[in-house]
Amino acid sequence: MQSWDSVFAPRQLLALAIFLEAKNEVCAEMYKELGKEKSTAIETYFGLLLDGAAVYNNRGCRFNPERGIRSRFDRHDFAFVYSHAEFDAANQLLSWAAFQQEDAYAKISKLSSPTITLFAGQEKSPVDRLSVNQGTAANLPNLPDASVHNITVDPPYYDNVQYAELSDFFYVWLKRSVGHLFPDFIHDELTNKDDEAVANPTRFVSTGSRAKKLAEEDYERKMAACFREMNRVLHPDGVLTVMFTHKRVEAWDTLGSALINAGFSVKASWPVHTESEYSLHQAKKNSAASTILLVCRKRPSGGEAVWWDDIKNKVRQKAREAAQQFSEAGIKGVDLYISTFGPVLSVISEQWPVLTAEVDERTGQPRPLRPEAALDIAREEVIALRKRGLLQGRDARFDPVTDWYLMAWDAFKAAEFPADEARKLAIALGVDLEATLVREKRLIAKKASSVVLQEPPARRKKGMVDPEAESYSSLVDALHTAQLVLEEDGDKACERFLKKTGLLTDSTFKACLQSALNAIPAVRPEATDLERLRSIFFDDLAPAPQEPELEVGVVQMPLLAVEMEKEGEEDDEAEE
Repeated sequence: MQSWDSVFAPRQLLALAIFLEAKNEVCAEMYKELGKEKSTAIETYFGLLLDGAAVYNNRGCRFNPERGIRSRFDRHDFAFVYSHAEFDAANQLLSWAAFQQEDAYAKISKLSSPTITLFAGQEKSPVDRLSVNQGTAANLPNLPDASVHNITVDPPYYDNVQYAELSDFFYVWLKRSVGHLFPDFIHDELTNKDDEAVANPTRFVSTGSRAKKLAEEDYERKMAACFREMNRVLHPDGVLTVMFTHKRVEAWDTLGSALINAGFSVKASWPVHTESEYSLHQAKKNSAASTILLVCRKRPSGGEAVWWDDIKNKVRQKAREAAQQFSEAGIKGVDLYISTFGPVLSVISEQWPVLTAEVDERTGQPRPLRPEAALDIAREEVIALRKRGLLQGRDARFDPVTDWYLMAWDAFKAAEFPADEARKLAIALGVDLEATLVREKRLIAKKASSVVLQEPPARRKKGMVDPEAESYSSLVDALHTAQLVLEEDGDKACERFLKKTGLLTDSTFKACLQSALNAIPAVRPEATDLERLRSIFFDDLAPAPQEPELEVGVVQMPLLAVEMEKEGEEDDEAEE
């Protein structure tokens, strides 16, 4: 697809072009009868209607048996489909797109109607008070210093969505439908990508291997400039709320650096569940199910520098408290990890500048702390919390691969789960999914968009799951080898193996076995093997918890059906 017209099949393009021509004819009559103000508003909705028709009638639309034709942007990318679904443009497309516009307008009007009452009697109406400006957040010349009391931003999530590139799809139609109405907004050939604050390596592809690094630096530089401008216009008693939804530590490190270096301190952090687990917008992305709200205030200038070694324990304590608090609030899985990032950022932002013992070779001065160091502590504390849960309150230190294996069972309670979630958990634990978990350790196997945890026989490999090995690089390898020997050669052979390797009296191995017993559901064959291993050789360990039996007459509905039912109930409540 070398041009925008090739995104559409010929008859799809013909239909959209005819819609556009019809719009122009109708508007010519409308301006004569209704006047400029009302006609401009209606023509603007026509432009949105045309975009709505285009996004549901192109070569990138897939068909969902339950929900019908899906949007081109069912995911936040230009995904290709093997065969596209197509509206009957002659009869249904325009009327359907018009209904979507009417429905959205009615609901937005209903949501905004209480505001009219709120501002009743004031000199200016809400519409008159509203000001919409186009430009970069790094330069707000129309706002005086210290003039804004509340800034709420939902900034680009690092490399998660390339907004400007995706917006081109709509922009090329808006130019033709309403470009003459908004010449200040719609004047370039395509959207402005140079000023966009996203980490996009393709913009630096000419630099070769440095592209990713330069993209990260570009994002941090632009976000820092935006936050500095926000600091300038924010009132001394004002509040900046930043929404961020990303699971990669690098993204949080970059955002945290930009925010702190711009003069802000994080005062509070709240995770709010905002994303549907079944949304393809989130599939294969780094965005979390929860949005983290960072509530920030301007940091007083002139603070003395502190040393990282002096506040490290304070950061660890804060991370421990936050992990416990959010866990008790029902936040689980990978979201529990990132929920602790905000609280630890609050500690270092309050103490800033924070210096490390490393020396910058160029300046000869101590290097400032990167937030990543504090975020690593947050991850460690969440892992420790979940492991203590698996060990009935006791502590134990395992290797990263074993931690991933146990945390995967703990978070997903299934042998098969989305590959994207596996990758996100690996990122949170500092493990390379492809190189280590798939290829080197064979701990998981890929299956379409999922991964499957491998049982011991599938992992058999010299020096890894190997009865002849004297030692093991990962505890999970030792555990799987013990299961393999017990299953294939029986009790006596397994006892000899455990004695030969010293695992029979190894307290860390026993802690790993106890964690696996508590993490893996009892209905799994792995759990049966582990329980047999425990009962024969480690009967001082607690047996695996039993799954609760369903009451007679109780039917378990599929989770997706329950979610869809909830969505329907919410829609009903909104309409009521």
